[in-house]
Amino acid sequence: MKKQIKNNVSWIGYIDWELQTFHGDDYSIFNGSSQNAYLVEEEKTVLIDTIWTPHRFDFVENLKKEIDLKKIDYIIANHGECDHSGALTALMAEIPDTPIYCTAQCVKSLEGQYGKHGWNFNVVKTGDTLEVGNGKKLIFIEMKMLHWPDSMATYMTGDNILFSNDAFGQHFAVEELYNDKADQCLLYKEAVKYFTNILNPFAPLITKKLDEIAALGLPFDIIAPSHGAIWRDRPMQIVEKYAQWANAYQEDQVTIAYDTMWEGTTKIAHRIAEEIHRQSPQTVVKVFNIARADKNEIMTEVFKSKAIAVGSPTVSNSILSSVAGWLEFLKQLKFKGKRAAAFGCYGWSGESVKILQERMRDAGFEVVDQSVRSLWNPEESDLANAAPLAAALLA
Repeated sequence: MKKQIKNNVSWIGYIDWELQTFHGDDYSIFNGSSQNAYLVEEEKTVLIDTIWTPHRFDFVENLKKEIDLKKIDYIIANHGECDHSGALTALMAEIPDTPIYCTAQCVKSLEGQYGKHGWNFNVVKTGDTLEVGNGKKLIFIEMKMLHWPDSMATYMTGDNILFSNDAFGQHFAVEELYNDKADQCLLYKEAVKYFTNILNPFAPLITKKLDEIAALGLPFDIIAPSHGAIWRDRPMQIVEKYAQWANAYQEDQVTIAYDTMWEGTTKIAHRIAEEIHRQSPQTVVKVFNIARADKNEIMTEVFKSKAIAVGSPTVSNSILSSVAGWLEFLKQLKFKGKRAAAFGCYGWSGESVKILQERMRDAGFEVVDQSVRSLWNPEESDLANAAPLAAALLA
């Protein structure tokens, strides 16, 4: 169902309440999501993005109820990923000659995913414009690597709407569409989770892009992303948050993440948490078992932290596979300006702490020398090493 956003601009997307995972099973979703597409009906009719492939036929049928498809003058493909372009094949089967405006990389993406159908691509770059009538135009802004090479945003003059695609979004279902209608705690929880797990690897590019957008001098009345709530109430608040988050963000928090075999490493994790709290009562401490907690939720807490401690027992001269996989994800997210420490139990050879230190150093963390390493079950003499470890993380 079409829902008016402002004047002749409408939302024409899909609220996905049942969605539980995204990017395969790599991103957890607990509060639903949405795939936001938009319809501009000025002198020219423009469709901005579509929705995910599983819902493509419903999307086209719903669109038919709102407009004659043949009246669509232009289609804007801000990003080729299938959660934004998934209905294009069904739509273009109905209106095969309709011009598609996108970046050169997006042409490659769309043809790579869906095949070469001879679609009428019109390649655009930053600063290119498209007149839509009534004195309004669309301005295209390349958003390369935010978060794919083909990404761009589209700005509509007159109504001052930025269709930002993946930037400024959340995997969060808001039936009422708008940020001021959403639960504010959940909205920001999902926004920071989205930034952490999807966009943080490109934080330096985000800083440059925000500066570039600011230099354009465009007023923003609405920021309309491709997932989650539309920012109409003080829309620049999310831009300001992105500027903070992209700048090696941290709060006064330490996150402890570990896995264990026979609970010895658990005891160390808890002692480290107690020590951090004892030495710095105002510091927030979070503790997670990597095998049991959701990895995206843990990473969101790591993003907010100034330091982390990671633990694993030694297993076959290495570390637990749960921790090894988690550390690979940690490396992918490219956190900056954070300290780290390692801990763990062992029964024979005892390599886990050294391996953890190497992996975290490789992931860009400043690894402190202090560690807690215990033969068999930790004794009080082992646990006492939690105090200097905590002090090193808090320094």
